[in-house]
Amino acid sequence: MSEKNEQGKRAARDRLVQQRERQKARERRRRMLIVGGGLAGVLALAAVVGVIAANTGDKNKTAGPLVAPSGATGKDSLAIQVGADNAPSTLTIWEDFRCPVCAQFENAFRDTFHQLQRTGQIKVEYHLATIIDGNIGGSGSLRAANAAACAQNVGKFSAYHDVLYRNQPPETDDVFGDNAKLIELSGKVPGLDTTAFRSCVEDGKHDNWVQKSNAAFVKGGFRGTPTALLNGDPIFPKKGNEQMTVPNLKKWVAEANKGKKPGTVTPAPSGS
Repeated sequence: MSEKNEQGKRAARDRLVQQRERQKARERRRRMLIVGGGLAGVLALAAVVGVIAANTGDKNKTAGPLVAPSGATGKDSLAIQVGADNAPSTLTIWEDFRCPVCAQFENAFRDTFHQLQRTGQIKVEYHLATIIDGNIGGSGSLRAANAAACAQNVGKFSAYHDVLYRNQPPETDDVFGDNAKLIELSGKVPGLDTTAFRSCVEDGKHDNWVQKSNAAFVKGGFRGTPTALLNGDPIFPKKGNEQMTVPNLKKWVAEANKGKKPGTVTPAPSGS
């Protein structure tokens, strides 16, 4: 009997170990992105984040006037545009600066976005969300989005946006909640670290604008961040049955722009 009991205990332990390994594997798959000439794969993590954000609401309540950054466009002036006004196609992107999938998305497609902008094929309209703050606490999503809006006031949104994603901390580390860190990173964008920029960041000048943008994200029913739409049609993680990759993105833009003139070429985004 004792031998049978011991065998039963070993079997139970083995099942427990296997169960834990399966759970770890599921978690790895849930976060995994496949990058190969672009970004592919169904991002369950992004979908889960969006659903949770819609249920938890916004925890970073602010007071004071709503001030949109200079040049903000779109409905309620909630978009920050990068690229020529007369570009034939519009790429709409919803992002959260604390979102790790957003950083992977940007790091995979950044060069392509810039190339399509520089050649007048698209303009990109960025919308900012704060879902990670709502999910796990902290204020880094809000603080970083406000700082990016401050950079927009002096025409340096694109460069600073890229710096933030290149220097994104781990999701659970609320480094971006520190205004001093955001100001330090502005030093990587030539000419951005000024008294006016610092005051804008420290005063939270655009906090309410960011909150309104996040409310629009929740109201829009998007599944999560990043969300990308080409001329209003979802393209991430896939368009129809085709995964979003660099070649496919270029192909989709070319198809959308067929027979149309490119927009006025704008200076290349710059930054460290």
